[in-house]
Amino acid sequence: MFEIIFLVSLSFYFAELVIFTIGVRKECPKNYDELPPITVIVAARNEEDNIIPCLQALDKLIYPDDKIEIIIVNDHSTDNTGNLIANFIEGKNKFKSIIPKEQIGHLKGKTNALANGVKIARGEIILTTDADCIVSPTWAETMARYYDRETGFVGGITTQKDDTIFQGMQAIDFVYLLTIASGAQNLGKPLSCIGNNMSYRKQAYLDAGGYEGIPFSITEDFNLLRAIDRLNKYKIKYPLDPGALVVSKPLPDWKSIYWQKKRWGVGGMESDLIGYLVFVWGYLTHASILLSPFFFSANVLYLIIFKLAADYFFIYPVYKKLKLKLNIIHFLAFEVYLSFYVVLLPFIVLPNRKIKWKGRTY
Repeated sequence: MFEIIFLVSLSFYFAELVIFTIGVRKECPKNYDELPPITVIVAARNEEDNIIPCLQALDKLIYPDDKIEIIIVNDHSTDNTGNLIANFIEGKNKFKSIIPKEQIGHLKGKTNALANGVKIARGEIILTTDADCIVSPTWAETMARYYDRETGFVGGITTQKDDTIFQGMQAIDFVYLLTIASGAQNLGKPLSCIGNNMSYRKQAYLDAGGYEGIPFSITEDFNLLRAIDRLNKYKIKYPLDPGALVVSKPLPDWKSIYWQKKRWGVGGMESDLIGYLVFVWGYLTHASILLSPFFFSANVLYLIIFKLAADYFFIYPVYKKLKLKLNIIHFLAFEVYLSFYVVLLPFIVLPNRKIKWKGRTY
């Protein structure tokens, strides 16, 4: 009976990977007309250890000076973040720094900071990243090139520094999850996105009601994507483009990972039936792997090997296209990590939805 359950769940899991691969390979046409005016917004709270590399990368963006502004929203930092921002942007006209002076509607924390930034943004296209991220010099131009008049949202892929096994498993996890997001979205189904590498047309944001016009969510990025999708007015693109790659700082310890996964899990509870079905087959597959020592047989071993191979050949072409190197040791660590956190996630999320993030509790 165990082998049958494992086989059925793995079959559906594999079918999902095939579908997502089809979506990932779907072409996202670029618009090669004149570049639109853009605004890059970064919400930063207590980021004194990260903000300077982020600002240095933003300062190196290749984009016409008269068509780019960069707004750094200092979200009431209690460390030296504000001073570091002020000193860095002095004399740099494309940069602007603000502190949110008002609570917009029901918004809190980062979402309120972003809404304050969008409110004063002059750009036609809004790009967002985080203070612990390094954008490539071509990031802004690459993202902007995907916008034609009908496009309202363009998502991007984020990876992480991967110098150690602990970092590497997190980096692969990001690419794995965002490849699923890309594949699903390019087939017309929003399942996820990441706020440290995404963009949207300001008019689409306003048409959706802005952050204040949609229910508050700790995963404000996915909430906005769904709101724009529900308009049925704009095209949404999620390309795999190395020119738009963002590299973020990996989390330092398991406690940080716990709160990250809980935050994502709480946000994921807002998904629809398809989102839940994707999770269910993944859950049953990874639960079967963790239970396999108790029901071990040659057939179970073959199923585990098949699962590892399926994930590897799902991720490897993405790494190749993004011009990244897939470390096999990091991949095996990711597989163990993935199985455990997928199985534990409902037990973390369901008892309560309290989230601790950036020194605040939601």
